[in-house]
Amino acid sequence: MSLTIYDTLHREKRVFQPRDPRRVTLYVCGPTVYDYAHIGNARPPVVFDVLTRLLRRTYGAAKVVYARNVTDVDDKINQKAAREGTPIGDVTSRYEAAYLEDMSRLNVSPPDLAPHVTDHIDAIVAQIGAIMDQGCAYAAEGHVLFDVSSYQNYGRLSGRNLDDMIMGARVEVAPYKKNPHDFVLWKPSKEGEPSWPSPWGEGRPGWHIECSAMIEETLGLPIDIHGGGIDLVFPHHENEIAQGVCAHGHAHAPDAHAEYSRYWMHNGFLTVDAEKMSKSVGNVLLLHDLVQAIPGEVVRWALLSAHYRQPLDWNQSLLDQSRKALDRLYGALHRAADVEASDDQPPADFLKSIEDDLNTPGAMATLFALSSEIERAMTAGDAASVARAKGQLKAAADLLGVLQAEPATWFDAGVDDVFRTEVEGLLEQRAAARAGKDWPEADRIRDRLNALKVVVMDGPTGATWRVKA
Repeated sequence: MSLTIYDTLHREKRVFQPRDPRRVTLYVCGPTVYDYAHIGNARPPVVFDVLTRLLRRTYGAAKVVYARNVTDVDDKINQKAAREGTPIGDVTSRYEAAYLEDMSRLNVSPPDLAPHVTDHIDAIVAQIGAIMDQGCAYAAEGHVLFDVSSYQNYGRLSGRNLDDMIMGARVEVAPYKKNPHDFVLWKPSKEGEPSWPSPWGEGRPGWHIECSAMIEETLGLPIDIHGGGIDLVFPHHENEIAQGVCAHGHAHAPDAHAEYSRYWMHNGFLTVDAEKMSKSVGNVLLLHDLVQAIPGEVVRWALLSAHYRQPLDWNQSLLDQSRKALDRLYGALHRAADVEASDDQPPADFLKSIEDDLNTPGAMATLFALSSEIERAMTAGDAASVARAKGQLKAAADLLGVLQAEPATWFDAGVDDVFRTEVEGLLEQRAAARAGKDWPEADRIRDRLNALKVVVMDGPTGATWRVKA
């Protein structure tokens, strides 16, 4: 089966065909490093990490180039530094390091390229100049603004009509703008803010032009896939296309979008307990805090448990279900620890799901089927079937970025030898009581295990256990 992905621009699933199979390019909008990322920020890197793993399997690791940018110049960064009384560089380096650490805990592989805005100012200035040369931007009062009326396909990605946008605008329009939706490519810097020289005066780039310039300089145009959250479709990605297309004189070409990115992918919104995350509501969950208290794989599984294009509601039930799912899979591997895996390829059912627009729920169902196959084969003493299913399970899990720990380590996390000895002794007593149908004794042992906050998972070949999170 060929990989199909839902293309936001065409509003349908399309068979993926890279421009050059020898160099498949993917760009995903990365973090603005002024604070810790919240859980919603974690969904895109996890989703597109799965896509990158799949592309590398299909085309070869050396033939896929994945770029995820770092925005290190921004109003929020400036404000954070001013509040703390610290240099801007200290703020950006601190939160970029925290972001990368948190991504590592989620088993998100590092991108091949991580362009920083401040390293690409020359490319940004050059692209702005090219857009102006094409008559698609204008300078006014130290600013350079993109003229949206100059690009006939503006609004196509988001499905918005330019005339309607202009007529329905309810924003305060700066006097130097030709129309309300013209957006900033370059702006003057305030005192104390980062500033660079340009033909239009000292200043810094607008947000949208950063990605356009970095994509062209690091990957070249057109790229194969551009990804990000659904909230970026408008205005960020809409503006990216306009800039990237118009810089090369394609403002009036009917298929100009294809000159920038061949496919557009966007993940759905994440809510918390059925509410939008908001500081005013007080329900913003920081990823940095979550991965200190919860295994990163649990967070990753939860983020992949719904199809990436669908909304995802983050709640305690989701985390509990994710932990139980991983316990079940690790339990099967733990019980088959002495059997050497004999297959290193994901099964066909798994690939059919994951190649169908990253259908992770369908792919997860195959993992459960394989774990059940391991348990049945262990009970039957069928070592060959155990070895085959175990290898397939690990190969499939690698594409999802889960089951990366040793099973014993997964269950023993945070447990010392004294505690382990006590629990395993209780489990032996429990097994004996149940075998002898001494139910009062079995209940007593169960109560003791509950008091120790131990979760027991019975399987056909025995029990595994872990400490409640």
